[in-house]
Amino acid sequence: MIPGGAWVLGVDSGGSGFRVALAAVDDAARTAGGGTAGSGAAAGPPVRTAAARSFDTPVPTGPGGIDAGWLLERLVPVARTLLAEAGADGRRPAAVAVGAAGMAGLGDRLRAVLPGALRDALGVRRLALASDAVTAYAGALGRAPGTVVAAGTGLVALGTDLLRWRRADGWGHLLGDCGGGAWIGRAGLEAALRAHDGRRGGSPGLLARAEALFGPVAGLPGQLYPRPDRAAVLASFAPEVARRAADDPVAADVLARAARHIAEAAAAVHPAGGVGDVALTGGLFRIGDPLLVPLRDELARRLPDARPVSAAGDPLSGALAIAAALAADAPALPREPGLLDTYGD
Repeated sequence: MIPGGAWVLGVDSGGSGFRVALAAVDDAARTAGGGTAGSGAAAGPPVRTAAARSFDTPVPTGPGGIDAGWLLERLVPVARTLLAEAGADGRRPAAVAVGAAGMAGLGDRLRAVLPGALRDALGVRRLALASDAVTAYAGALGRAPGTVVAAGTGLVALGTDLLRWRRADGWGHLLGDCGGGAWIGRAGLEAALRAHDGRRGGSPGLLARAEALFGPVAGLPGQLYPRPDRAAVLASFAPEVARRAADDPVAADVLARAARHIAEAAAAVHPAGGVGDVALTGGLFRIGDPLLVPLRDELARRLPDARPVSAAGDPLSGALAIAAALAADAPALPREPGLLDTYGD
């Protein structure tokens, strides 16, 4: 049993920075648990956050994966500050959940270091290390079966029947992330370059927008190829494609193709039988109807029995929900190496 008044910590670590939040486990357990696992309905907001901190600096990674030392140097003092501000100074969190981009492929260092380091520094005995796709799922659908598509610069689809996970795409902008922000931006810039060359499939409107943003397109390869953040630069052009879609058939076709890719990824991971919710989460979907209208049509065609729903929460609230379930020994999302690993008693 977890004593009343205990706290859980959630961490959301991505390419653009990381966020830390503290919540009372009593609140989290009620809202993250109650009845959603078998209902097919999206969970309500997983937690009422007591306090949070955001950092815009991206978490460093290298050949060995995510820099666990860098993360600990920032996480531990922030956790102590949040506990003190909540009146829990000197008390240990009942559980911590860390959701991180690249956890499946670049999480070895975190898995090796964090369990012992957080136990020593904060007295943490229960820890979950999750892919940011899993925390996005937990934030969007709670513990209900279904599918979540998380899309920003990249794109990944994650589905579960609550017994196992299925993942599609998330391979990065060079090998996949089809339909994501970088994919849309690259396709829009290709259409601009086709117009520049006089090739079929070009868009003079997108060419004009590319030159307004990047200068003469002859210099575009030199601007993009050497940059370590080229995926983000490509994604920055996706809103321009969306703005042109109403009166530019080439731009509209880019978004229609993106919608097909997104729906294909969702269908590939959705639970057998087609029943369950489908939630869309991430900044890409803020570009609105030029993408969402064709996407709804594609989802209806490929997953006619699935119910599209709004994401109930974000990856940070998902991390808190996972921590609350771990603290309370509640039924949890499937544990799978690289996607959701748990540690402790």
